Amino acid sequence: MATKTKTRPRKSPPKKKWRSRAVVRNIEAGSSVDCSHCEERVKFQAKKRGQQVICNVYVGGVWDRVEHYHLECYRKAGQPYGEAAA
Repeated sequence: MATKTKTRPRKSPPKKKWRSRAVVRNIEAGSSVDCSHCEERVKFQAKKRGQQVICNVYVGGVWDRVEHYHLECYRKAGQPYGEAAA
């Protein structure tokens, strides 16, 4: 007769603690957002391929909002969400 082993309740994996992060992206045609630093439109220009920084902002480990910056403005603001990933 086989012995039965006692099963333990499974532990849930630890919840991931989300934190704010930033990425650099090209400004796409039709962009209609304002820069969180200078409050001017982050706008597409065909002859000048501009870049923007898009930040997912988490408060207390929970997603709160998205912020957009001109690349230069993000640097001037002191990179509030860390180095922007390419």
